[in-house]
Amino acid sequence: MTTRRSPLMVTANVLPVFALLALALTWGRKPGPFLVGVVAVVLGGAVLSAVHHAEVVAHRVGEPFGSLVLAVAVTVIEVALIITLMVPGGEGASSLARDTVFAAVMITLNGIVGLCLLAGSLRFGETLFNAEGSGAALATVASLAGLSLVLPTFTTSRPGPEFSPGQLAFAAASSLVLYASFVAVQTVRHRDFFLPVTTAEPGIRAEHAAPPTLRATLTSLGLLLAALVAVVGLAKVESPAIESGVRAVGFPLSFVGVVIALLVLAPETLSAVRAARRDQLQISLNLALGSAMASIGLTIPAIAVAMIWLDGPLLLGLGATQTVLLTLTVVVGTLTLVPGRATRLQGMVHLVLFGAFVFLSINP
Repeated sequence: MTTRRSPLMVTANVLPVFALLALALTWGRKPGPFLVGVVAVVLGGAVLSAVHHAEVVAHRVGEPFGSLVLAVAVTVIEVALIITLMVPGGEGASSLARDTVFAAVMITLNGIVGLCLLAGSLRFGETLFNAEGSGAALATVASLAGLSLVLPTFTTSRPGPEFSPGQLAFAAASSLVLYASFVAVQTVRHRDFFLPVTTAEPGIRAEHAAPPTLRATLTSLGLLLAALVAVVGLAKVESPAIESGVRAVGFPLSFVGVVIALLVLAPETLSAVRAARRDQLQISLNLALGSAMASIGLTIPAIAVAMIWLDGPLLLGLGATQTVLLTLTVVVGTLTLVPGRATRLQGMVHLVLFGAFVFLSINP
């Protein structure tokens, strides 16, 4: 008996190969406007394909390991894009990591969470999730953000919002310890805190569809790696166009970080919203909070190591406006997650905070 492949599956299988071909044809060249547009489309397709194959692998290993696979895959893309844009140096390179990580945190904690709460509550009236697991994840994200993004503004060893080498090493090590500790809790000790709860029967975990075969999983793993390589290379080709486009529309150069975060998180946003509409809001929160955590806990250490070879300062400290938005997000997020259930009101609150972040990024 043969299984019929859906058009989505065929497209996801072809895109990484096509993206690698596009990379081979454009590497080392300066593409014109038309080719830049084509590369942008291929890059977006490669990101979508990467996350699709990460979802296949995630489905095979099950929750909450699946959300971890997706978060790590997205973070690899994010780190690659950041370092690619930092290598040439120039204006805005020193603060690019901060701008991108902060944008990822605001997009996940407000944009993705808000959309998922709204999508789930509009369909089911009220959405349920595990407050224990989600609250622990938010606490870890808040600690990571405070240590890596807020403290540099107030340290005195270096002028400006910058860590000294010793402080940066401590922040990177602390980020890895916190992230590893959370993963251990999520996948070993307290897995039940991160499994879905249905609205029909609170306390009963949702069942999953049949997992893919081992052969399909290994195929997706190979295509995932190919897509990630293509994303890294095509980002290098596309990076001058991203910065030129931001300047052309008159936005602050820091908005480049927002563009990067939106690019890498767009597919994951779709996955999280689909989970919410299937009455699996806990998976949506795992994706959102896990991505925010990985964005700080893995990106900051990777950038800290990269600074051994990169020239120039690394500005990590947030400004006053960003600090206020982060504080408000953590407070509101705590109030949202503590009850273990939410309505469309909480979704709208988070979406308004996300709108405020985007507006103030354009018009600081």
